[in-house]
Amino acid sequence: MSLGAYCVICCRRIGTSASRLKSRTSWRNIRNIIRFTGSFILGGSLFLTYEVLALKKSLTLDTQVVEREKMKSYIYVHTVPADKLETHDSFSTVDIEDHDCAVWLLLRKSREDDRAARLEAVQEMSQAHHWHDYQYRVIAQACDPRTLIGLARSKESDLRFFLPPPPLPSLKEDSSTEEELRHLLASLPQTEIDECLQYFTSLALSESSQSLAAQKGGLWCFGGNGLPYAESFGEVPSATVEMFCLEAIVKHSEIPSHCDHIEAGGGLQLLQRLYQLHKDCPKVQRNIMRIIGNMALNEHLHPAIIRSGWVSLMAEALKSFHIMEASHAARTLANLDRETVHEKYQDGVYVLHPQCRTSQPIKADVLFIHGLMGAAFKTWRQQDSERVLLENSLVDEDRYTMCWPKTWLAKDCPALRIISVEYDTSLSDWRARCPMERKSIAFRSNELLSKLRAAGVGDRPMIWISHSMGGLLVKKMLLEASKKPELSAVINNTRGMIFYSVPHHGSHLAEYSVNIRYLLFPSLEVKELSKDSPALQTLQDDFMEFAKDKNFQVLSFVETQPTFIGSMIKLHIVPVESADLGIGDLIPVDVNHLNICKPKTKDAFLYQRTLQFIRETLARDLEK
Repeated sequence: MSLGAYCVICCRRIGTSASRLKSRTSWRNIRNIIRFTGSFILGGSLFLTYEVLALKKSLTLDTQVVEREKMKSYIYVHTVPADKLETHDSFSTVDIEDHDCAVWLLLRKSREDDRAARLEAVQEMSQAHHWHDYQYRVIAQACDPRTLIGLARSKESDLRFFLPPPPLPSLKEDSSTEEELRHLLASLPQTEIDECLQYFTSLALSESSQSLAAQKGGLWCFGGNGLPYAESFGEVPSATVEMFCLEAIVKHSEIPSHCDHIEAGGGLQLLQRLYQLHKDCPKVQRNIMRIIGNMALNEHLHPAIIRSGWVSLMAEALKSFHIMEASHAARTLANLDRETVHEKYQDGVYVLHPQCRTSQPIKADVLFIHGLMGAAFKTWRQQDSERVLLENSLVDEDRYTMCWPKTWLAKDCPALRIISVEYDTSLSDWRARCPMERKSIAFRSNELLSKLRAAGVGDRPMIWISHSMGGLLVKKMLLEASKKPELSAVINNTRGMIFYSVPHHGSHLAEYSVNIRYLLFPSLEVKELSKDSPALQTLQDDFMEFAKDKNFQVLSFVETQPTFIGSMIKLHIVPVESADLGIGDLIPVDVNHLNICKPKTKDAFLYQRTLQFIRETLARDLEK
């Protein structure tokens, strides 16, 4: 800047010189201007060069540091098909830091031929809680499906091991999730299905058509019949439509060939979209998880399920505090885990303990079978603080407090596998979910026995625990198993039974028809509980004949308080004389029929006596 100012001053001096000196000094002035201008240009160039070199020096990075950081961001794996990853056992050779060696060594170990080494590697990964984020990402991107499922089933695994699901495909133009779900249902074959599945499918398609038309203003095309549907779907139309369709797809997913059609029709991605849209609707999510769990029974569909990102979602759901959500996820992951699980858990069979991989050896099974209007979880919850009405039992499903077999029994007897079974029942044909479905105790027992055998029931010593009609199913299952040589293990390994208010000699429930809403048209299940039911009497006589030479331990509880049915009827559902099997101890308890299997606290007599019976009956087996 000083050099530039000096040039300006010189120029001004030249401009003010006398005219008479112009001719004599013109060339001298020109030389001065050139001299000063050259000096200015040279100095400026030197200054700019200095500044550029200084800036370049300040921006120079250590290339070794860059390479180390790149190693943390880029993962080098071979591009092989997903179905061949399990047998692929080589990695690219890379230079890594010492503290990263453990990660890559665990990855290599997880692919060894030795099964014990693979399991040890997964266990070590799941116990890693001090790694950096990029190290979890290394495992997430480089591990094979077998390792991924193992991490998902490990209790302590960090969720950073799991990549987010891949982006979902866009919906078709002018389409919605409800319409896509309806199209998926309509595309499924109508072969190999029973009358009940036909009913579910036709009902779902009919209801969804009416609702979609109502939403689009097409009520009049149905001659006015759309109005009731518009009213029924007014609050949450999309969720209601989807529930109809999902319940039908649940039934379809029980047929292996139909699972292939669901996958081919983009069902895995569509169900994932619904799962994410309805995070505030547990019933929708549970039905979706039921479908994925059923599809996971087919091993050839495992790569598609894994690629679609369902393992990540199930790993997160398994850590949920909601027992039903965690149990549905545990069933799906167990069906995917062919490394440590040989059993297959069909729809309605849920493992309450252990739900994750464990080093604890399992020495015996305890099975819980609910009764009328019951469920796999809500029947065995802790007793409610307020009176539970039978009329609202389905509504209260999401308001359970605790599942004592999962929380209390699992801690007191960790060497047990605890299974709870679920099946549909109804008090009245008006409440029946499928009018075509007339499932007797004999039919249900064969259905449940087949599912339980697939789950490995009979391979270990076991105890049956049942409530109400569930006890009749237990007796019928044992009788059916005794007639089939391939099921002899179920009989030989049965150590005992606990019955909570089981009407061995019938119930007064079907004889009351005062409340038209429930009992004017009693369902088949209720009819079979009638005191004059021939089927019930035959079942009791046959079981007593069968059990007389067996060393079964039996404990029975019975209610002494009446139960409210609706708001009008107060009924003693199972009297003391009907709950007496004729074998073992019978203990009356001052509760009603619903609370006979719901202890108030862990120290309550109901639970402590049950725990004592389990420990004493399985004492020899648990000591081995």
